[in-house]
Amino acid sequence: MAEKMLKFVNFQGETPIKGLAQDRIKNFAEIYDSYIEPKAKEQSSRCSQCGVPFCQIHCPLSNNIPDWLKLTAEGRLEEAYELSSATNNMPEVCGRICPQDRLCEGNCVIERAGHGTVTIGSIERFITDNAFEKGWIKPFKVKKNLNQSIGIIGAGPAGLAAAEQLRRMGYQITVYDRYDRPGGLLIYGIPNFKLEKYIVQRRTKLLEDSGIKFVQNFEVGPHHPLQDLRDQHDAVLIATGVYKAREVEIKGATLKNIFPAMDFLTASNKKGLGDKVQLFDDGTLNAEGKNIVVIGGGDTAMDCVRTAIRQNAKSVKCLYRRDKKNMPGSAREVSNAEEEGVDFNWLTNPKEFIGENGTVQKVIVNRMMLGDTDATGRQHPVAVPGSEKPIDVDLVISALGFDPEDIPNLFAEPNLSVSRWGTIKTNLKTMHTNLDGVFAAGDIVRGASLVVWAIRDGRDAATAIDAYLQAKHSTKFNTHAVSA
Repeated sequence: MAEKMLKFVNFQGETPIKGLAQDRIKNFAEIYDSYIEPKAKEQSSRCSQCGVPFCQIHCPLSNNIPDWLKLTAEGRLEEAYELSSATNNMPEVCGRICPQDRLCEGNCVIERAGHGTVTIGSIERFITDNAFEKGWIKPFKVKKNLNQSIGIIGAGPAGLAAAEQLRRMGYQITVYDRYDRPGGLLIYGIPNFKLEKYIVQRRTKLLEDSGIKFVQNFEVGPHHPLQDLRDQHDAVLIATGVYKAREVEIKGATLKNIFPAMDFLTASNKKGLGDKVQLFDDGTLNAEGKNIVVIGGGDTAMDCVRTAIRQNAKSVKCLYRRDKKNMPGSAREVSNAEEEGVDFNWLTNPKEFIGENGTVQKVIVNRMMLGDTDATGRQHPVAVPGSEKPIDVDLVISALGFDPEDIPNLFAEPNLSVSRWGTIKTNLKTMHTNLDGVFAAGDIVRGASLVVWAIRDGRDAATAIDAYLQAKHSTKFNTHAVSA
């Protein structure tokens, strides 16, 4: 180990080459190159192989990071992929979009010691991309097909992770989704400069070729109530995520040209996929030549401001009511946005929208200061008296987060229990809802969160569903045996 590892004293930490800001804003291509193999080995060799791997502890999937770093450093790349994919259904996705600065890399022991973190995310991405390129990743074969079927509602990361795990166990899997392509947020919410769409499509095709059936443009509701899926399948998993935008509740919020973040991002991503998008084509959801204001400080807000820059907006301002230190989004994404020309207005909050002929033209903002600590443990922002000022705006994008839709009514299943936050209520150990055979996982249970947590929840749900069906089958078998 000493020969191959512990090289953090010999090599500095290096991320893959990042395109210059003035070049990368001209297109939607991913901004980071991939490692070449020698560089991936070099950077992996910086791992200290510490006895208590805090990188692994702070990964929601408990990825065995030190071991696949060691395998990469030794050039055993196929084994590194096998180990990486053993705990993660989409390593190539997490390597690109996880906020590593808050998770594995931010808790790296040599980072804390002042030597600079091991670039775990970039190596994780390289391992799987390399495995695809070498042809090591093929549709998986099920050893024994089972007669029991499972319906999964939602083709986002939680649903896809659960589908793969359950299919590997032999179950017959059908994934239902309201959109025309599987992938959910990965396809329609996250821009290409962070996650190229072929990465997601490559993964979903692999699942389809492994025997998972996808039913697109399928909306569970009055025409297809939840009960219909319960009648068709032995178990059902709800993994729809949360997409209802939190509204900006200030005067003038009903003016035209004020849109939720997902409307803006979905329009952009659909155009990137070659679709016709009327609201983009007619200029409504196109930032070109406009003064853009994005409200919010999370990763979705960063996706919006960086998308607007690439659409050749006249100006792009991000309003956030706290300071930069308290931004909830990834520090890396904030830095990328600053490099690309986004104007961050820290400690700034909208007070009122003003418009003419029903269309927004200005936003009145307040300067804020941080006051006492609130229930979340963060300092509560308070408006500075007399600090109002106007900002010219042609398009406002609200990126204040997401809430669940009214799932019981949406699914035509009023008996489905929800929490006081509107998320689906489950038994936290079994992931079972109050309806027999119906499970729930991902953001629709925990609220808006990270893709890596959705994958974790999907994997846990698969284990829970398998246990439920095994117990049900065993009970049925024993009952028949006694009757005989």
